Order: sequence, then C-alpha cells, then structure tokens
Amino acid sequence: MHRRAETFLLVWLTGSAATAAPVDYLREVKPIFAEHCYRCHGASQQKGGLRMDTAAFALKGGDNGPAYAPSKSADSLLIQAVKGTHDDISRMPYKKPSLPEAQIETIARWIDEGAKAPDDEAPQSDKHWAFVPPVRAPAPGVKQADWPRNDIDRFMLARLEQEKIKPSPEADRVTLIRRASLDLTGLPPTPAEVDTFVNNKRADAYEQLIDRLLASPHYGERWGRHWLDVARYADSNGYSIDAPRNIWKYRDWVIDALNRDLPYDQFVIEQLAGDLLPNATQEQKIATGFHRNTQINQEGGIDPEQFRIESVLDRVNTTATAFLGLTVACAQCHDHKFDPISQREYYQLFAFLNNQDEPNLEVASPEEFVRRDAYRAKTREIEKELKGYADSIAPKQAAWEASLTEEQRSKLKDEVQTALLLLPDQRNEEQRKNAFNAFRDQNAGYKELQKKLDRFKKDEPRTTTTMVLQERMKPRDSYVFIKGDFTRKGDPVTPGTLQILNPFPKESHPNRLDLAHWIMDPQNPLTARVMINRIWQQYFGRGLVETENDFGTQGIPPTHPELLDWLATEFIAQKWSLKAMHRLIVTSATYRQSSRVRRELATIDPNNKLLARQARLRLDAEIVRDVGLSASGLLNPNIGGPSVFPPQPDGVMTLGQSRREWKPDEGEDRYRRGMYTFFWRATPHPALMVFDSADGFSACTRRPRSNTPLQALTLLNDQAFVEFAQAMAARILKDGSKPDSERIEQAFQYCLSRQPTQEESQRLLDLLNKELAALEKSPDEAAAIVKGKAESKTDVVQLAAWTTVSRVLLNLDETITRE
Repeated sequence: MHRRAETFLLVWLTGSAATAAPVDYLREVKPIFAEHCYRCHGASQQKGGLRMDTAAFALKGGDNGPAYAPSKSADSLLIQAVKGTHDDISRMPYKKPSLPEAQIETIARWIDEGAKAPDDEAPQSDKHWAFVPPVRAPAPGVKQADWPRNDIDRFMLARLEQEKIKPSPEADRVTLIRRASLDLTGLPPTPAEVDTFVNNKRADAYEQLIDRLLASPHYGERWGRHWLDVARYADSNGYSIDAPRNIWKYRDWVIDALNRDLPYDQFVIEQLAGDLLPNATQEQKIATGFHRNTQINQEGGIDPEQFRIESVLDRVNTTATAFLGLTVACAQCHDHKFDPISQREYYQLFAFLNNQDEPNLEVASPEEFVRRDAYRAKTREIEKELKGYADSIAPKQAAWEASLTEEQRSKLKDEVQTALLLLPDQRNEEQRKNAFNAFRDQNAGYKELQKKLDRFKKDEPRTTTTMVLQERMKPRDSYVFIKGDFTRKGDPVTPGTLQILNPFPKESHPNRLDLAHWIMDPQNPLTARVMINRIWQQYFGRGLVETENDFGTQGIPPTHPELLDWLATEFIAQKWSLKAMHRLIVTSATYRQSSRVRRELATIDPNNKLLARQARLRLDAEIVRDVGLSASGLLNPNIGGPSVFPPQPDGVMTLGQSRREWKPDEGEDRYRRGMYTFFWRATPHPALMVFDSADGFSACTRRPRSNTPLQALTLLNDQAFVEFAQAMAARILKDGSKPDSERIEQAFQYCLSRQPTQEESQRLLDLLNKELAALEKSPDEAAAIVKGKAESKTDVVQLAAWTTVSRVLLNLDETITRE
C-alpha cells in the first residue's frame, strides 16, 4: 500500500510539474536578480569578480566559477549561496534578509529547466526598457480568430496561445452590466436598467451600454476618486492639529474635467501650471490645487521654512510618482542607487516647485458676492456711526484726563501713561492716538457700538475659497541639500529635468509650465505608459506593469510589453482621450470574460497574470457605501459641493491631538456618495479606513484589498449600514401586495442585480419566517431594530424582520464584490 501511494504521489507530482509553464527568465528571474544582486554584482561593481545583470555574465561566473550549472540547480553556486549551504560562501544577499523560499524555488526551477535566457539580453548599463519611447508593434496573428473584438485581444490571445491556454467565455449579461456600471460609475445598475440591457437584442447592445455609462456624470465621480488618491486629497491639513481646509473645489474640478473628457495632456498641464497659462481662467487656477494637497503643520514653535520645504519635496516626489512612475524620492539625499537619476537632477526638479506662493482663491458664486457686498455696506454704515460718535465725544477728552486719579492712571497701559505725562500739543501722533483710544474705550456708549460692529463683522457671510498655487514674481534660490538636510546648502541649481528621459527645451527662465509640457511631450517614454497602466490596473486588479509606481530598473517588467506600448501609442493617437481608452478596454473580449475560477489555471497561472479570466475585485471603500445607499433607495445623487458628515461611531474624534466635532448631517446630505465624506487625515472615517481607503498623506497609486472581520462587523453594525438596511426593508415592503418570495427576488436585485437561485431564495425565506415568529413574541426587540420607523405594531414586526434580511444581503461578499 505504501509503495502504491508513493507511486501515485510521484505520478501526481510529475503530472503537476508537467502542466506548469516554464519559468520565464525576463519576467520571473531577472527581477529577483535586479532586486537582490545588482548592487554588488552589477555594472558598477562586481564583488568576487561576479557580474549578474545578464544570464551570460552569471554563467561566465567569477572567482569561484560559474554562478549556475544549467539543469543542475543543486550543484549551482547560486542556489547554495542563497540557501546558505556552501562551505566557503556566506549566505547571500550578504547581511540582508534571506530570499523568500518561493523566489529560491523559481530560480532553481529555471536552472533545472536549462536556464534559458535571451541571447541578446541587454546588460544593466544599457538603457532600461521604460526609458525608451514606446514603439507601436502590429497586433499579432492568432489561431482563435473569432474571439478578439479589438487589438487588445489579439495581444492577449497570442500570449495565451503561446502558453496553450484558452480564454474564458464571456460573462452573462447581468454580470456584464453590473461589472461595467461599477467600474465606470461606481454605482450598481437599477433593476430596470438590467432588464433593459438583458432584453436588448441589438448586436451593439453592449457598446450602447458603455457609451451611456461613459456619458453619465457619475463617471467623473468614479474615476475622479482614483485620481484624488494620487493627488493625496483630504479635507484637513494633517499633522497633529489637523485643522480643516477648504479645497473641495479642486475635487469638483477633477470630476468635471473627467466628465468633459478633458484631454489628459491638458488635464495634467492645468494641475501643474494652470495659473501660468495665457489668460488663465478661474477653473485653470483651481486645478493647481493638485499641489496644495500637501500637509500643513500649524503647531507652535515650528520652523515655517522647514515645513514649506517639506511641502516642496512632497510635490517633487508626487510629480514623479503621479506622472512618471519613478521613485525619484530616492535621490533626495544621494544619487539614486538603481535608476540613472542624480541628486542634482532631483533638486533641479525641486527648483521648478520652489517658486510659488500659496494663496486662497475666492471662487464664490455671483449670489455669494452680492450678499457679502451688501453686508459690507451695512458694516461701513456702523463704522461711520462709530466714527461719528468718537468725534462727538472728543471734546470731552481733556476733562476726562483731568479727572483721573493716580490709582486710575496706574491701571492704564504703559504707553497711555507715558502719553498722559505730556501736554496734548507735546504728544506725537502715536501718543495722541493712545491717549484718545484710552479715553474712548472708557465711554459706555462707544463700547456698545464697538460690540455691535464686532458681532456684525463676525457674522459676515463667508465666500467660498480654495487653495491654489501662484508663481512668485521673484524666484527663490534653490540648492542641492547635502544629505537631504535643508539646513546644509550645497551647490546652487536652476530648474531642469531628468537626462535619461526626453530632452528639455532650452529656456532662459523655465517654470512649472515648461515642466508640465516636458512631462506631457509625446516623446516622454513614461507618461502615457504610466497612466494607461494605472487604468488597466483598475479594470483587472493588476497593471501590465505590476509595480505601477516604479517603472525603474527595480520594477517588475511588463507581462505584455508589446500591448503596453501599443496602448501608450494609441492613447497619444487618440489625442489623450481618457474616455476613448476606457471604451477600448471595456469593449474588449479580455474585459468581458467570466471571472469564474478555472481549476486548470491554478498551476499554470495561479495569479491570473495572463488574464485567461476576469479578475474578481472587492469594491473600494467609498463604493461599498454607495452600493448600500443604492440598494436602500436613500442615495442622494447630487454631484459636487462641500464635503458632508454621515454618521460615524462615537469617540472617533477624540483620537487626535485636537478634538473636533463630528455632527452627523440630517436630510439629503446624510446620504451622499462616499467620496464626499469629510476626510480628516488624523481621524479618518472608520468605515472608509476599514475598507482600505487612501490615507491622504502621500500619493496612492494602488489601494490594498484586505479581508478582515472588522469589515463584516462594519457592514452589520455601523449606524450608516443599519440605516441602509432599515430603508431597504421599507423599500421592499412598500408594495404590500407582493408575496414574500417576490420580495426576496426584489431584494436580491437591489443588492446583486441578479435573481436568487432556488436554494438562496429558500434560505432567506426560512430566515424571514424565523425572524417574524421570534419578533412577534418580542415586540420590544422589534421596536429596537426599527427605531420608531414603523407606523403600526404589525408594521414594526414586518419591518424588523425584513431589516434583518436586508442586513444579511448587504453583508454578502458578492454585494461588495465586482465579479
């Protein structure tokens, strides 16, 4: 029996290994070498005579011989070194954490498979792929010619066919409309919209759906939220005081710009330098709020210049992350260790962003200005009355001075006592003013008028402002900071860019506008790639370049380099139209695949990098809230405006240094979309953070997707979600004539857009009946569940039972997942 089991296990393991795709050196092995080996065994130095930046160099070896023996991983020095089993060579990397076992296994498999690598592999000193402008390759031919819907699919299918993998079938229509609606607008489709699409017999029904969703004003909200992550948007200043700030106009500019399909080049230029455009409009100035999203330290005793420079450094780093996908921040203290970026170049970029003031721009409506001007006219009337009163009592000053006793004089301010020692004609202007003010302030009539004026000014209608950048007339001097320390100024620098990328036009006095044009130059090898990769990431959970924030030499190479370049060049050819690229991706067969897990892919492509199926993605934090609002019927669809305050647990605002008030909104503002929730950096809304919202401290190019018990507890017990369940229950019961089975179907459609299976329906009916029976016996418990939202005793029990069912549906994994 043991021998049979061993034989079976051996056959099973051999069969599993045979089905696994060969290790791809460029995609799987070389990145490991680049991360762990190049520093000591790359182009700049070769310790022990060993160079590792090409497989040929590694095979040539160093003082101890070849790094590996093809087909013999156990005999290879490289494997022995990384495992720490060699008698004379220390475990590698030296004095660093050991390689993960999975990476060692990948290298060993590659060696055992013959250590295949390209003959023309470029060494490290050659130009990195991301620093070469993208080249548009023709779409490859494929065998399954009836599957592709556009050129995206031809690139994807060619790779799948190379690996002998078939793509997944197209998802059903209900899944497609829910997927596309959530991806393009962040809102689930209504039951009526689902029915319309499912029953649309036109050949272009899906394309019609996509065009409708792209035209929706909610498209700008959905994709604006992604951009606000990159822009590190928040409604407060950060640091320990974390005072509120007014910058929601910038958020609304982003939404509007995306809805207008403002070309991406203009979208970027206006955010970096809108104030420098000829005849800059108010909207273009508002766009510069992109770089006002930095934190502001308002603590006592700080050095303002230190934190001004901290803001500029943040702007440099964010610019590189957002538009270039580079870790330029690594060059703040020294030359970049891996990418060809010098410290001097870092401070040349710094010089572009060191020459701005940071004003607040008035962006009030005409009606606001009319109200304020009318109020100020009344203020001037009171000021005139106050001055007239002061003039009327002036002749009495001499008598007041003569009446003062020594004790009364001693209680006056020192500067007033000094003035009173002199005769009126001996006093200078300042002394005369001090003496009169002291006399004036002793009058009861004047004090009352002054209080009236103070109260009136305090109640003046406030106009809306927003934080912007504005170029200084006289530029600041900029320097290299020695070891990144702003107190240690090195060589002076003038604005300049990175030599490894596209050339920068020679300008006598370059500014932010020149920087913006350089970034958006079609010859820039990174800008189009970085943005299109980030868009791809949102649709498939992972970018074609997995390290979406690092396109440098330490980043992971693209899984489909030809497709990435084709998309980048297509983006430019489409005149930087974001909507055109969205439409191209979501109408592809690749996007329309089912997300159902396929057993045969578990060993061939366990991480779904080849996209033989769609990805199944948990919704973003704000969209989790939006789905609940939509299902409940409470959703307030208004777009833009000041941030709002939905309910949150008690005690949250006591966690920061400065305790703030969180007064939940009543009425429609209570049910705004999640992206409008006021975001305090120090004490963010818990329901957002538990679902991995960006923190607003730095540019976020990809949110993590965690799965924790706190998420389930939030969906069940958070006050907002309890309200959603109560409202959903009332919505279900609105038509009192329907049987419960139909109500179950209706509730399922609200949450999941689909009909329940017979088993699902029966389980929910069983739950409903158990709740009804239990709550009939416990009316107090039923009343506690509905919290006075039912009109009669019978309604209380029904509403409470359906609230429980609604809580279950809102807590389903499928409800908060995009299939």
